[in-house]
Amino acid sequence: MFLSSLGFSIVTLSIWPYLQKVDPTADARFLGWVIASFSLGQMVISPIFGLWSNHRPRKEPLTVSIFILVVASCLYAYVHLPASHNKYYMLVARGLAGVGAGNVAVVRSYVGGATSLQERTSSMANISAFQALGFILGPVFQTCFTLIGEKGVTWETIKLQINMYTAPVLLSAFLGVLNILLILTILREHHVDDSGRQCKNINFEEASTEEVQVPQGNIDHCAVVTTNVLFFVVMVTFAIFETIGTPLTMDMYAWTREQAVLYNGIILAVFGVEAVIVFIVVKVLSEKIGERALLLGGLILVWVGLFILLPWGNQFPKIQWEDLHNNSIPNTTFGDIIITLWRSPREDHGDEPTGCPAEQAWCLYTPMIHLAQFLTSAVLIGIGYPFCHVISYALYSKILGPKPQGVYMGWLTSSGSAARILGPVFISQVYTSWGPRWAFSLLCGAVMLTIILLGVVYKRLIAFSVRHGRIQE
Repeated sequence: MFLSSLGFSIVTLSIWPYLQKVDPTADARFLGWVIASFSLGQMVISPIFGLWSNHRPRKEPLTVSIFILVVASCLYAYVHLPASHNKYYMLVARGLAGVGAGNVAVVRSYVGGATSLQERTSSMANISAFQALGFILGPVFQTCFTLIGEKGVTWETIKLQINMYTAPVLLSAFLGVLNILLILTILREHHVDDSGRQCKNINFEEASTEEVQVPQGNIDHCAVVTTNVLFFVVMVTFAIFETIGTPLTMDMYAWTREQAVLYNGIILAVFGVEAVIVFIVVKVLSEKIGERALLLGGLILVWVGLFILLPWGNQFPKIQWEDLHNNSIPNTTFGDIIITLWRSPREDHGDEPTGCPAEQAWCLYTPMIHLAQFLTSAVLIGIGYPFCHVISYALYSKILGPKPQGVYMGWLTSSGSAARILGPVFISQVYTSWGPRWAFSLLCGAVMLTIILLGVVYKRLIAFSVRHGRIQE
């Protein structure tokens, strides 16, 4: 889990300048596809890896997926080599990296099958903490590698350029090889029922006289679909907040690109620290008040955080009149907004126009979102999101029961990946055309509908064995 999240985040800050360097023909629209290709690859492959893990030893899909991640990292390091069409090689490399990260479903299905009900939430919280740690340390590693510089050194024998763009993925490839060795030498199949008794399973290679048969019974598909919907909305909310943070702060507070990247980077780092703390706290709280109550509380926190972001008052943002050629709303894409994150501060030359662009008509009549609002919202969403994230996985695993969970976990992972694709695309269009009032109002409405949905099916979100009367809740 750490390696999968690290593979995504370790190149996040450098994709745009690296893409420009290897292929100057790449534009903002293509950058959007490069960013989305990771989640798209993960979304498509997750159910397939899950199905594989249901019928074969999990070492196989785990080893293959990490090997794909290693190949993707090497391809990313060599995208400068072809004489043309380099941007398409980068697109393939990031898509393959997403395919390699599809093993998240296999990992969570393994944990779901290898733990009892009492152990489940704590174990899910542990691997979620390592996933969050990967997202935190990825940009840190990237920042450290900037000391190598753009030129770096070239290993002429194998035509490998080692610079600030390629060094991070080479580190990711090395960790991937190390992880494959650990899987092949240490990982063993283990499957228990909800009470913790060892079960017979096709993935378990060593028979035991103490094994019991997997309990029979139907899965509550209404609860399964509901959990997927809840998880999708939660992931959409976080992906949107992550995407909109930089352009929003630049528009509202007249921050330069350098200031926006720095301050929002700090905010995302605090997000990660909050997440790790929540993953530790959730182990205790889940035993005292239960997963469903925590999930409801997390969703309410997210809704309050979004509601606070609604503009109010009579103070308006500074208007940026520079470079205004007409009054039309530009056809802004996901890539256009992402560029704000990656554009180098060295391009500013000290005369960078700041403020809310006048071509965004809503800047002229929409009150500004005060910094206190933004920071308060960030703290609340930073607490509510990890609660919803880890509880969704733990509760989902309990609903599925002791049967092989690979395919179902694959669908849950795919719903999260789809959210990371659709969320930024949606918010870039709504925010640019109609502004933060419409963007956050629509989000508040979606989260409120999700809270209502959770209330309607609240009693059905129970463990498989509890539903069939084998274990008391």
